[in-house]
Amino acid sequence: MTAQLIPLKPAEAAKRLQAHHAVLVDIREADEFARAHVVGALSRPLSTFEQAHLKIEPAKDVIFTCRMGGRTAANGARLAATISGEAYVLEGGYDAWAAAGLPVRVNRKAPIEVSRQVHLIAGPVILLGIGLGLAVNPAFFALSAFIGAGLTFAGASGFCGMARLLALAPWNRVSG
Repeated sequence: MTAQLIPLKPAEAAKRLQAHHAVLVDIREADEFARAHVVGALSRPLSTFEQAHLKIEPAKDVIFTCRMGGRTAANGARLAATISGEAYVLEGGYDAWAAAGLPVRVNRKAPIEVSRQVHLIAGPVILLGIGLGLAVNPAFFALSAFIGAGLTFAGASGFCGMARLLALAPWNRVSG
């Protein structure tokens, strides 16, 4: 039988955390966590999850979360397998927690997540390629095709060249 995550509504998760019966583990990437997270959550990015070696007291429940719950649900069996007891998922993730008015830490000075930066660049570049292709020269459609192919490759392989380049940008460098 495959281990599964048991859903918890934000209010129930908050009760368990306040009573010190649980630990909240945020599986979003470090840049997402730096921007906003549930107060007291542990950051254990999914990309390095197995190397993170969760050290949780055996008597505590482990509640996993991401932004909206999709990543956590998609990796539920993988996450639950790392826990000796029952594993839980925060229904609706960080967004549902924040919407419920529960405590969050937001750092508006932190850069927006690299994945969102990719979206903010890729979308307009695709539109620009289409517009220039229609108005100036059909060869500009290649720009949209190139970006679209890159996004498709990123989705299929998990490697996004644009994200890697953006991560090197000065505004995304973590100052020591």
